[in-house]
Amino acid sequence: MKRIAQTIRLRPEHREEYLRLHSAVWPGVEAALHRANIRNYSIFLHGDVLFAYMEYIGEDFASDMASIEADPETQRWWKHTDPCQESFPDRGEGRQWSELPEIWHLSPPGADATA
Repeated sequence: MKRIAQTIRLRPEHREEYLRLHSAVWPGVEAALHRANIRNYSIFLHGDVLFAYMEYIGEDFASDMASIEADPETQRWWKHTDPCQESFPDRGEGRQWSELPEIWHLSPPGADATA
């Protein structure tokens, strides 16, 4: 399983629209995420900063991400959500959200942390 954390700014003038959209995410968008092996996906808000966390359980991350990008329902969804967001300068080529490196993860109880 791959854990993924991302961040992006929420444009203050679009805050209510973004929150309204995410209060009822379109079923087709959720289905595309499930088909692409995304699980445990959450978006959090702190001030005007969005933080997303998800887990990827598939075998071919690039292919699964391409399937999301090619999904017509997701493309329509992004036409509504993208204007609400402002990328950070370090986001990387062709990306909307900035990926965050994982620097620590709590091991399961009883796991040898030194192994």
